[in-house]
Amino acid sequence: MITIITKQRIETDAVLTAPLTLDGESDDHYRSPNLVKRILGLLKNVRPGSDLTHFQLPPLFNIPKSQLQCYGESVYCTGTDLLRKCADAETPLDRLTSVVAWSISTTRPLIFGVAPYNPILGETHHVSRGNLNIVLEQVSHHPPVSALHATDDQKGIDIIWCQHPFPKFFGISVETEVHGKRQLKLRKFGETYTMNSPKLLIRFLPFPNVEWTGSVRIACKETGLEAELSYKHNVFCRRNHRSINGRIIDSSSSKTIYQINGHWDRTVTIMDIGTGKVRVIYDVKEAISGLSTPYVKDPKGVSDSESAMVWSEVSRGILTKDWEKAREAKRGIEQKQRELQKQRDSKGEKWAPKHFNVTYSTETGWDCSPIESKVPPAPIVVPI
Repeated sequence: MITIITKQRIETDAVLTAPLTLDGESDDHYRSPNLVKRILGLLKNVRPGSDLTHFQLPPLFNIPKSQLQCYGESVYCTGTDLLRKCADAETPLDRLTSVVAWSISTTRPLIFGVAPYNPILGETHHVSRGNLNIVLEQVSHHPPVSALHATDDQKGIDIIWCQHPFPKFFGISVETEVHGKRQLKLRKFGETYTMNSPKLLIRFLPFPNVEWTGSVRIACKETGLEAELSYKHNVFCRRNHRSINGRIIDSSSSKTIYQINGHWDRTVTIMDIGTGKVRVIYDVKEAISGLSTPYVKDPKGVSDSESAMVWSEVSRGILTKDWEKAREAKRGIEQKQRELQKQRDSKGEKWAPKHFNVTYSTETGWDCSPIESKVPPAPIVVPI
């Protein structure tokens, strides 16, 4: 089950809420009556196969945080510091195994029937957790493209994400492919691990649920090692529900070194093909339970483009269930964005991201590279 606990600071207008976790007894706080009926009512004029990229949800169907914050939380909100384990592992095989565990940890539980806000163009989210500094920016609105850059100079870690979700409606379900790439660089070893994201599947019938599904490939060109993961779900059988399996291989010989099995919401193990030895590499209770809520450490350093500032009034409306206030605040944000775009068009101006260089090609899609090599400490921090 999922719970979200609110934590607000009086020093600033920013509204920050607790990350999604597996803890808690109920997620009913963010559920509305007759939820499936209401959602299907929203989609009644949408044709199967339609692109939902531009589809706008009313606040009743939002959780009080932006998609940028959700992306960021999957990196900076952790129990066990799996990122540091990647940098501390001694052998290439141990490092890839640690990267697999970290990648699984970024798969977070979601609440059926509600979704985060669609970030506005230029929206940012800047947070620090210890020596790990993270900045995200919405570098495109139509289509929605989000970029992430994180650095930990003490451990020599760099993370770069460029993600473009592409949701489609299929009558009784919505399937979202997350295009783009994720890179984890370990400077000390000169290794870059490239990976993708699983797909998000939202089903309305026969049982309402939201799950991760599909294939993930994690590869390190420098070591020749790679991992293949398959996310599966079966709401009728708990044994197969939220299961994950795969293997770690030597790409030069296609030889399987480890078999991977388990459940991303429980534990994941690897079995050494040579010895038959099995060990746990990922335990969700250690990784994403009891997570701390970020807070504002330096109110003056919080940017107006910060997610927690941009959506603060909408979030307050949702948290107090003042839906009219939330609707008005959300309409105001959307109207302001239309006016800004109109002004740019009239002046012939082209908007440019603050933190990333962005390119697009029909062959490779969207690509984002950070302008600065290091992310500075943030005014918002996560307690350790």
